[in-house]
Amino acid sequence: MINLETPKKFRPLIGNAHQVAMNLLRPNSRKYDTAEHEYPKELDMLAAMIDGLSESGQASGAGASGVRRGEDDPATNDGGTKNGANLASVLSVMEMCWGDVGLLLSMPRQGLGNSAIASVADDEQAERFKGVWASMAITEPGTGSDSANITTTARLDGDEYVLDGEKIFVTSGERSDHVVVWATLDKSKGRAAIKSFVVPKGTPGLTVGRLEHKLGIRASDTATIRFENCRVPKENLLGSPEIDVKQGFAGAMATFDNTRPLVAAMALGCARASLELTRELLEQAGVTVDYDRPALTQPAAAATYLQLESDWEAAYLLTLQAAWMADNREPNSLEASMAKAKAGRVGSDVTLRCVELAGSLGYGEHELLEKWARDSKILDIFEGTQQIQQLIVARRLLGKTSAELK
Repeated sequence: MINLETPKKFRPLIGNAHQVAMNLLRPNSRKYDTAEHEYPKELDMLAAMIDGLSESGQASGAGASGVRRGEDDPATNDGGTKNGANLASVLSVMEMCWGDVGLLLSMPRQGLGNSAIASVADDEQAERFKGVWASMAITEPGTGSDSANITTTARLDGDEYVLDGEKIFVTSGERSDHVVVWATLDKSKGRAAIKSFVVPKGTPGLTVGRLEHKLGIRASDTATIRFENCRVPKENLLGSPEIDVKQGFAGAMATFDNTRPLVAAMALGCARASLELTRELLEQAGVTVDYDRPALTQPAAAATYLQLESDWEAAYLLTLQAAWMADNREPNSLEASMAKAKAGRVGSDVTLRCVELAGSLGYGEHELLEKWARDSKILDIFEGTQQIQQLIVARRLLGKTSAELK
């Protein structure tokens, strides 16, 4: 049975992540928001530290790459309850995004592509791609939120796959050294033919196009990547090359089951930062939030704050549940989408309402509230929009297929 208290073994990791967020990420938050596309050099030292801890086995879950569930996972050893790398990753990511979402997304070797590799790769691939910095390329022009409609193709030619297509909105697309690209082996087979491939930067036929200018997470680069007759070894296909129509899109979606709780955690970290600062500003203005009195007997600002805090708590618990289920090898597709949908919406609602509650202090650049409001919006969009998550939840609850419920 899940215990919603923070596991004792993760408390040092969470404490360390909070210290990094407080002393490194937040002090540089405004700097790299203003200097869009400038690489945050301060992150190199942090990445080296995390790599060192990982080598020593002391940093399980200290970032996006800590989500792999292999045969040696403790959760497979017996029937007991386990708190593993998924839960650790969610808790540490939440703390880091309390510091800054854009800077976390800019950390070397902690990209969402790393999560894809960790989720789908076999043991040989996991070892071969250990230490790479992988971005994840899914979205295409005209494809929208339905990843199953991607048109980038992968054609087997001898011992290589030939990739052709274009991807947009690739996080860390310029800075990463590898790209995990989703492509179809056979358009006529629909969702079942979609596979992911690891493509090293510098591979002939891979070109990085324009960098996007964005509303938020401006410290993180977002690029367009094109593939033209781009050849990669067939061993770089993640998972099985077989097209299983019965399994459908399930193999590819296993990536999202692990990464969506991470994105939910990003939204929760950003929202918590806004709540904490807003409470301080309210107290300075003479408005005290009293947890021993009904909200209707308190000032309107305090009542609003209590509502926002309760919404945050609900999203937090959903996110912990989704990560815990992954650690215990329980199917969590429904819970991952519920957590992403709830946390994404709560993140946007909380940060915008905090700007409103703080008035001119919230809207100006003196505080970080306006930046957090801008940063949080993307967390309700990428890795599946709010509407897509609600559709997935509805399908799971009603037992409908994608063809039956669109």
